[in-house]
Amino acid sequence: MPTIKSSADLRNGYNEISTFCHTYNEPVFITRNGKGDLAVMSIETYERLVGKFELYGLIMDGLDDVKSGNTRPFSEAMADIRSRRKR
Repeated sequence: MPTIKSSADLRNGYNEISTFCHTYNEPVFITRNGKGDLAVMSIETYERLVGKFELYGLIMDGLDDVKSGNTRPFSEAMADIRSRRKR
């Protein structure tokens, strides 16, 4: 169940919301005039989320390469890596 607070709660109870975000590593949804307005989360949670998005993007790039045939045998790739390490 998401945690929902009003903008007044954010203004008057910042420390409580900050502590919650750091303790539970999940966002708090802030409403304004009864409607969703913001999602507030700790920097650590945000960085972890962005990292996942970047990883998913790299995985999708790899799957696109496989689909388009832009691949080569593993042994060839490893030989290339080994030759670069010896330089």
